[in-house]
Amino acid sequence: MASSLDAYLGSYAGTDPLRLKVAETIRHLAAASVKVRNTIIAGGTGENLGQSREVANSGGDIQKELDVLADKVFLEAAKASPIAFYGSEEQDDAVVLSTDGAIAIAIDPLDGSSNIETNVSIGTIFSLLPVEDGHHADPASVFRQPGSSQLGAGFFIYGPQLMLVMSVGNGTHVFIFSPGFGGFVELRSSVGIADRAHEFAINASNYRHWDETMRIYIDDCLAGAEGPRERDFNMRWIASLVADCYRILIRGGIFLYPGDGRKGYAKGRLRLTYEANPIAFCVEHAGGSATDGVTRILDIVPEDLHVRTPLVFGSKREVARVTRYLTDPSAIGERSPLFGKRSLFRA
Repeated sequence: MASSLDAYLGSYAGTDPLRLKVAETIRHLAAASVKVRNTIIAGGTGENLGQSREVANSGGDIQKELDVLADKVFLEAAKASPIAFYGSEEQDDAVVLSTDGAIAIAIDPLDGSSNIETNVSIGTIFSLLPVEDGHHADPASVFRQPGSSQLGAGFFIYGPQLMLVMSVGNGTHVFIFSPGFGGFVELRSSVGIADRAHEFAINASNYRHWDETMRIYIDDCLAGAEGPRERDFNMRWIASLVADCYRILIRGGIFLYPGDGRKGYAKGRLRLTYEANPIAFCVEHAGGSATDGVTRILDIVPEDLHVRTPLVFGSKREVARVTRYLTDPSAIGERSPLFGKRSLFRA
């Protein structure tokens, strides 16, 4: 029989005080995800879950009813957990919950809310960070830790099945909610991202706004077996970060959300603290790589809770190739007559 989430967390935590708090927090988050899932299945609690509200969140995005509902549900879960600070996409500032909590949570309560009305998979992304004494004097500082400091991270997917993809630093594991069992059971004990990519995920409608080097990279992928990459690629774009990430964890590939020339998009649109960092943590512990195009995501020190970042993640060799395109475009072999259509970086 597959291991339950509860059993897995118990084995992970042992008698370590901090790990026990991490495990307790994840249990509360899992229970909250079931509440959100049940609301989605029921079609809401009287509201139109996909209806836009007149207010925008801290990042300037128009909130949907489900964004607000999910934030309330996970805030209540955080209050029941050993959490000192709650930092959410839907809150302007960190919420102080406890003066003696050992953990801070950075969370996107409802990722992919633009997909609510079209019944596409959406999710919740979370990052768990340690709380030090100095953070209590300046709550905002707890979210200025690099992603490498995360105690654990993961995301829930509300799709055909309710799933939890999670890492507490010892691999990336997938759990599925079983209504018959009444909880989450392990679906995949250890995910490993394929080293070589055959799929890429990017919003190609923004092609005209990208830097030339990003356009060149995508052009080379689109050229297929006849081009410098000498193999065909599929393109996938769900516009739901959790769904795109889960596909890459299972099938390999690469996800790209670069900055571009539009106003407000110089650093992309994804948030470092509660989107890129937890995704990068899970991807790296599955053998993949995650960067802002050049720099490892988990090494970046956030300026604040809501700072944005470009994001490239997936198969390690493909992410490294993108970095080479961006940092040394003159060395891209397929752009040199000497090499014709063959690339210096051919894998």
